[in-house]
Amino acid sequence: MSSDQPADTMTPFDDAYDQPDPRAYFRELGPWGYQTPHHAQSVFRRLLTALGPGSPEGGRPAPTVLDICCSYGINAALLNHHLTLSDLYTHYTSDRATASSTDELIGWDKEFYASHRRPDAVPVIGLDAAPRAIAYARAVGLLDDGFAENLETGAPSPALLRAARDVRLITLTGGASFLSPRTFAPLLTGAAGPAWVAAFVLRTGSYAPIADCLAAHGLTTEKHTAQTYPQRRFTGEQEQRYAIAATRAAGEDPEGKESEGSFHTALCLSRPAAEAAGSPLGALLHP
Repeated sequence: MSSDQPADTMTPFDDAYDQPDPRAYFRELGPWGYQTPHHAQSVFRRLLTALGPGSPEGGRPAPTVLDICCSYGINAALLNHHLTLSDLYTHYTSDRATASSTDELIGWDKEFYASHRRPDAVPVIGLDAAPRAIAYARAVGLLDDGFAENLETGAPSPALLRAARDVRLITLTGGASFLSPRTFAPLLTGAAGPAWVAAFVLRTGSYAPIADCLAAHGLTTEKHTAQTYPQRRFTGEQEQRYAIAATRAAGEDPEGKESEGSFHTALCLSRPAAEAAGSPLGALLHP
């Protein structure tokens, strides 16, 4: 981080989020140990198990996932394939990936993901403001549908509302600090039934406005307090000072977490109250 980086902000990685392919994303975030999708992988699979498997023979489709701020489809890659986040770092920083054109990488990735596809893969819809990231994720088959829309600044398209109508699980592993009820309200209003919302939220800000919006749509939010999840290491002392101050301002204790050199996230799960009462979050995560 440069010496003139403001002390009250996070280091931006904006250039990595809307490239024609994910190589810059993994190249720039890798040195800082970005790992939230790794933590989310097992959590989202457990939540889908709790929601119940699909049964095409009985006319019940597999639960559809809507991944908000999906970027290049990383969560879909981990959810639906026998791959780890470490595998993806290795793949996209390999000599072959580095030497490939975007078209060549897309061709390779189609084969790569097809060869690692899980038999219990579920439909995933992606939503992100970055059109090139969405285009890549669709081109290689990670998303069943994808929408390059920013609901913070405009209404969702009819196509997005149709695609999201039967979503059972809404996921978020990054970007909660940039979102508001404007993103969630129209999606929940247009849903055919209640959807669970699982979000990994940085401890430097408040999730309350979004949780209040979800409550207005019949969802109660439970925060997993038994553990936090490291996001990435700080890029320097200024960023750490910002994170510690912001975490305290949000009513959290940074000792042993942000004070040790990394951003941390908390998992928030929103469900209908009856479902939350019948199956506590801790039991879902550690059956």
